[in-house]
Amino acid sequence: MSEAPVVLEVRGLTKRFPGVLANDHIDLKLHQGEVLGLLGENGAGKSTLMNMIYGLYSPDEGEILVNGKPVNIKNPNDAIALGIGMVHQHFQLVPVLTVTENIMLGTESVRGPFLDRHKARQRILQISQQYGLDVDPDALVQDLPVGVQQRVEIIKALYRHANILILDEPSAVLTPQETQGLFQVMRTLIDQGVSIIFISHKLKEVLHICDNIAVLRLGKVVGSADPKTATQESLASMMVGREVLLRVEKSPATPGEPVLAVQNLTVQDDRNLIAVNNLTFDVHAGEILGIAGVQGNGQTELVEAITSLRPVVGGKIIVAGKDVTNFTPRKVTETGVSHVPEDRQKHGMVSSFSIRDNMRLQTYYKKPFAKGIVANDKAINQASEQWVAEYDVRTPSIFVSMGSLSGGNQQKAVVAREFTRASKLLIVAQPTRGVDVGSIEFIHKQIVKMRDAGTGVLLVSTELDEILSLSDRIAVMYAGEIIAIIPAADADRERIGLLMAGVREGAVQHE
Repeated sequence: MSEAPVVLEVRGLTKRFPGVLANDHIDLKLHQGEVLGLLGENGAGKSTLMNMIYGLYSPDEGEILVNGKPVNIKNPNDAIALGIGMVHQHFQLVPVLTVTENIMLGTESVRGPFLDRHKARQRILQISQQYGLDVDPDALVQDLPVGVQQRVEIIKALYRHANILILDEPSAVLTPQETQGLFQVMRTLIDQGVSIIFISHKLKEVLHICDNIAVLRLGKVVGSADPKTATQESLASMMVGREVLLRVEKSPATPGEPVLAVQNLTVQDDRNLIAVNNLTFDVHAGEILGIAGVQGNGQTELVEAITSLRPVVGGKIIVAGKDVTNFTPRKVTETGVSHVPEDRQKHGMVSSFSIRDNMRLQTYYKKPFAKGIVANDKAINQASEQWVAEYDVRTPSIFVSMGSLSGGNQQKAVVAREFTRASKLLIVAQPTRGVDVGSIEFIHKQIVKMRDAGTGVLLVSTELDEILSLSDRIAVMYAGEIIAIIPAADADRERIGLLMAGVREGAVQHE
């Protein structure tokens, strides 16, 4: 790979924020037609580095070279003009516009005073064909699955003639099938001479798709690795600076009484179609019930119904012996439910609030955080400092806004708040989405610890490895129904994978 010309190089790139040295004299090279994997813990400085290359931040020191020439990238328009495109972890699309309108935004084709949608549409179709990006240019973005929205983002970059593409956590919200589709697209891009920086926490994927790997730790490049010789274990320890246990260690569960009983539950989705169809299952105290399934099979609606974020059309939800069907979310919480939502930004936090204020969201009106109607600042600060330290939330202070943290650190803060409340039932949806290996290990240990303390855990994850390693029983959801519940001891990837695809195992259901 080293014979190929260097298309992008950073030398001594440094960026400081108040109280944080985010990037410390970073050197990096990207060769033409290469996938360079960029690994690092949450807060290691990966996004800061990419934001400087894309012109969202200005470096304090160092230089960026494109095709061997030093460049001054003051904003994303400069980056785009140099052929650099970026697909962000949280997509930058306008839901109510069509695919064509989203892609045209900022680079509108015009014919006289009118937008030339036809010309833009033809170009989008040509790019779609050339790179194997199957997208309907006339579809509204809000109607597209996440994997297709991501393709729109990639087409948007290619439409602007990008030949260097930065993919930030591109598979964090994708199903396994969509991830395979993404990899096919990446291979086509590489064959056409595009160079890619691939940021991910998923070590298996990095080893599978990348030609070279660079590892950041605490704002510095601490090493590089060859995917042909590296292992998940060696990459994990390079990222975290210690050995990381990639498998979950847990003793057999000792289940008690049911803490959650879902009976003949029916729930509709946002389009008033049945998303959860007559579902019945229990979660017992002291066990982890994992719900496996490809995203979009009713898991989101199920969790939202249990936590009263979505109305129940039929059936009952019973928590700790109490019927909580269509209660208010606060009443459900007070029944003893903790909830880590799948979309932390929408349902788990208030971005503009400080970390400290986010930490008390569920219990701000209770002792010790309140004395009557007066907030007890000392208790709030003390608890927040303790949880930030305990859950390793990387932040200069508990007073900075939640929105200023990296995605993984936001997740750790939400997890800290929910795991430290005394609860009978813990609902965790996609608990490690966008989280680094060291933090995944920690969050998994905490989930097992809560189970061992007698909490019932409902785990919803599209990560099959996570479901297999954490669960005591596994329920597979397909098209709004649970098509099997099997003991974890009898489960393997192939069996669960077939069930996730809707292939039923005869008429017998194992309880």
